[in-house]
Amino acid sequence: MKKQVHIYYSGRVQGIGFRYALQDIAENRKVLGWVKNLEDTRVEVVAEAEEENLSSFLEQVGQHFSKYIQDANIQWLPASGEFRDFRIRF
Repeated sequence: MKKQVHIYYSGRVQGIGFRYALQDIAENRKVLGWVKNLEDTRVEVVAEAEEENLSSFLEQVGQHFSKYIQDANIQWLPASGEFRDFRIRF
């Protein structure tokens, strides 16, 4: 079943290639949505895919950036079906 996650990552998540790595991980897991740096130094992510793909995406992001992520506020939502790819927003 398709789901959506809305995530706010905090810690040292800007200036380390975080958004580009998330885009690669998302594309490899068939995850759609976007990632964006926020002015308060957090990174916001909206991602949508089959639930197991999202879980795999979240696990890989957590493992890859465990030294940099201080907190991840994750909200699970129903899928919206509005995304066609995974993009970096500026």
